Amino acid sequence: MASAVTPPRGMRDILPTEKARRERVLATVRSVYRAHGFDEIETPVVEDSARLFSGLGGDNEKLAYAVMKRGLTVDDLAAATSPLDLADLGLRFDLTVPLARFYASNRGQLPSVFRAIQIAPVWRAERPQKGRYRQFVQCDIDIIGEPGIVAEVELITATAAALDALGVPGCSIRINDRRILTSMLIALGFAAESHPAVLISLDKLDKIGTTGVVAELAERGMPAAALTALQAVPAFAAFGAEAATHAAPAAAQALTAESIAAVLPAGVDEQALADLAGIAAAVAASSAVPLVFDPFLVRGMGYYTGPIFEVAHPELGYSLGGGGRYDGMIGRFLGADVPATGFSLGFERLIDLVDLDEGDDAAASALLYDADVELGVLMTLKAQLVAGGVRVRLLKRPKNMKAALDQLTAEGFARFAVVGADSAADAATLDWRRLEPAS
Repeated sequence: MASAVTPPRGMRDILPTEKARRERVLATVRSVYRAHGFDEIETPVVEDSARLFSGLGGDNEKLAYAVMKRGLTVDDLAAATSPLDLADLGLRFDLTVPLARFYASNRGQLPSVFRAIQIAPVWRAERPQKGRYRQFVQCDIDIIGEPGIVAEVELITATAAALDALGVPGCSIRINDRRILTSMLIALGFAAESHPAVLISLDKLDKIGTTGVVAELAERGMPAAALTALQAVPAFAAFGAEAATHAAPAAAQALTAESIAAVLPAGVDEQALADLAGIAAAVAASSAVPLVFDPFLVRGMGYYTGPIFEVAHPELGYSLGGGGRYDGMIGRFLGADVPATGFSLGFERLIDLVDLDEGDDAAASALLYDADVELGVLMTLKAQLVAGGVRVRLLKRPKNMKAALDQLTAEGFARFAVVGADSAADAATLDWRRLEPAS
């Protein structure tokens, strides 16, 4: 008995109808991003392992696929002290690290402020589950070379415009700043060396609630005084003891420096407060997307240095995308820091919410031809239709017409014509019949 032939676990085959639907969504996203002044680039699917595993990718580095060196010997295997000793390349786990390398490699040919689009697959050795795959597409926009909050405002408004063009209502954008998180932890009494561990626990707040976070921090050996101070933070208390929704209730009000500071302990970074207030004011003036300040939004990537954000949807328990400022990353490659910030949409999660019109496929036509049709006539008919902008499928007329027509309908074809031995080589004379989609 033959064994099942399936894709690798966590990866999928995409059938023609679904592929066409995905491409329509991607075309919409590309069109919106280009309208906002971004240019599309492409980078290799692999990068040097030293760059991918440099500590910038946080926990995602643990999920990255390494590519073994060619020509390894038994002695090489015996001498290796780590699996990475055997790898010189790795599949990209996101599009940000490759973009930083791209900019470092090509900066002489790029404008001083570079706005990039990247839409491409990435790979992570995830535990497959709903909405989470080992190969998936990300839709990124990034601005490199702009130190001011105009970059964040452009990213947020362009992303909101893409969601609107896709017909995804009800989204909000949670926003915070890594400088606020760092200064808050200092003000609460958490030692600097403990900050990464504290942020890991705080990142679980919307899953395990305040009680779970405090218990986990206590297990990590955090000072009791710091935990008491954390529980007294108005925003933390407002989150509630139970797991919260993806939109934190802490600051569903107009975002000003004063309103943000009101839910935080004294001593947080004042410049970060001013930047978030400026972003909120500018977005409110140009976009309908609501911004929600979430003081415990963390985002796990280690390279974020300033404002961070995520797209929340009321029907989902996970974000549709996110991003933030990563001013220190490109400096790892150039030796001099370059300001940078980006926003990524998770395409695989987004696609399930989108229902776009068929567009050009509405004119798709099938020619069902008899076996005795002259091939030259058939191809002339097809050429005439294609030249007129019509998508054409040739199909030998089967005995079971119903099954064939049902299949064409399922694949998005709108009409068909039968071509017989006496048909003229003139598409204008074809007798077209509509294919009605199933109700």
